[in-house]
Amino acid sequence: MAELTRRAFTAAGVAGAGLLLCTPTANALDRALRRTATRSVRTTGTTLEQVATAVSPGTTAYTRLTGGPGWPLVVRAELAAPQSGRDDRRHALGSFVQFTDLHITDTESPARFEYLHPFIGSAHRPQEALGTVATSALVERVNSVGAGPFTGRPFDFVVTTGDNSDNHELIELDWFLTTLNGGAVTPNSGDPSRYEGVQSSGNNEFWNPATPLDDDYSKKGFPQLPGLLEAAIAPFTAPGLDVPWYCTFGNHDDSVVGTLPEGIPGIEGWYTGRYKVIGKDEGTRKKLGTAIANGSSVPLGELFGGSGTIREVTPDPRRRPFSTAEFVQAHLAAANTGPGPHGHGFTDGNADGRNVYYTFRIADGVTGISLDTTTQGGFADGSIGLGQFTWLESTLKRGTSVYYDFFGGKVTHSVTDELFVLFSHHTSDTMGNLLPDGRHLLEPRLNGEAFVGLLQRFPNVVAWVNGHTHLNKITPHVGKTPAQSFWEINTASHVDFPHHARIIELADNGDGTLSVFTTLIEAESPYAVDYSARTPSALASLYRELAYNDIHVNLGRVGAAGDHNTELLLANPLG
Repeated sequence: MAELTRRAFTAAGVAGAGLLLCTPTANALDRALRRTATRSVRTTGTTLEQVATAVSPGTTAYTRLTGGPGWPLVVRAELAAPQSGRDDRRHALGSFVQFTDLHITDTESPARFEYLHPFIGSAHRPQEALGTVATSALVERVNSVGAGPFTGRPFDFVVTTGDNSDNHELIELDWFLTTLNGGAVTPNSGDPSRYEGVQSSGNNEFWNPATPLDDDYSKKGFPQLPGLLEAAIAPFTAPGLDVPWYCTFGNHDDSVVGTLPEGIPGIEGWYTGRYKVIGKDEGTRKKLGTAIANGSSVPLGELFGGSGTIREVTPDPRRRPFSTAEFVQAHLAAANTGPGPHGHGFTDGNADGRNVYYTFRIADGVTGISLDTTTQGGFADGSIGLGQFTWLESTLKRGTSVYYDFFGGKVTHSVTDELFVLFSHHTSDTMGNLLPDGRHLLEPRLNGEAFVGLLQRFPNVVAWVNGHTHLNKITPHVGKTPAQSFWEINTASHVDFPHHARIIELADNGDGTLSVFTTLIEAESPYAVDYSARTPSALASLYRELAYNDIHVNLGRVGAAGDHNTELLLANPLG
């Protein structure tokens, strides 16, 4: 069968300020999509079928979205050559979905600094009050798709790769767990009868959907939508996932706004208090924003208090920041088992919050390894502690009959071989934060280069799946031999556009190679927003449109063609 190779086809990219399909001709795209369809079992509900696309691409003004042409499959052969006839020989080994960087957000919390968004774009997003209901729509998409589009294998599980909460509040954790497990969700804190965040404050630094203001969002064309915030905090019923799910820890799950060190004296008072800073003078904002961006010392009293525009909000003890132990224990609670498994990967051995990494069975002969790359020393990026690094090395040895020692010597021993897929929050490029972790204060930390070097010693490592960067990027890590190579799969967040999750299928091609298929999906909600509707589906649709039009949006996070729907080939270490 003729193959669509990465060299022969240049597909979806970012052109100007809009999403365009950058193909040589429309006919080339049509041919690529037809070829993709012949190789797939079913494309419905995935970005193989259609993709959120701007109605007015290239404009700097607010634009509506529509369903544009899908993204074809791109075969990536950097690590192994594709063999003809493999579609007929293929045997599915596993199929799952990755969620990452959901950032379930309590937008009414006093422990936020939205007023810094002109200097730190992620400090405030116009769509974030709708994040919980939008995540539920993503769950619905997974339930409706149900199986991998290229192998047809039903999903074995879903895995989240960190930043499940935005500000590691107990109430955010509760919303996250209920949204994935199913049940009644009320995405509101403080006053049960009204919204108390910046978007109802009358402050012209923010888009207030029910109040016309002279703000940058309205100047771009953001619509006036009275009743939106009332709908955003209204109760809804989350269907929950139909398949088991596993959880990986992220920096926003263990530190204040994912950046500040853990254990700051008196920090609970900022979270659960009644005064929310929603504005400061230009000089102070610039000073604080620069300090956070540069990793400098940040005066917390000035960040969350001091002079400025203050809004009084209703105190809520549910905003208290959770500890790592409480995060794990919440997953272990019987009430939060949902579709399983009990603990969602965490066990009683993780319950003290010190070592929140574990292994789990993906399928027969395939082991998943969930890692903790966060450090409570502060700042957003991560690393890996020596103790966890050593544990990982031992785990890989137990399932690899042929591996390489630190000096490159080949080691053979008698064990039952397993294929390994690793999961973490941070990527190889974002594991340079070597600050000590308070949970293991005297333990050395290792960076991404050292981590990649470890994985390349073990041929049975197939893929490393992660998040954190909020962009789609797939990287081949070429080892000293073909068998020592693996793929790193980084997926965009569900808080910033493009709001993707990723289906990942592992298959044995029966010719000495493996294929890892990656297919992006979007939430189950209309591309075209009905501004008069306030149903959960309509709110999820609006979440996408507002995110696309955010004044701080970075459309480069969509990634290139080879970062979207792909077949990633590599040598089968087991023959």
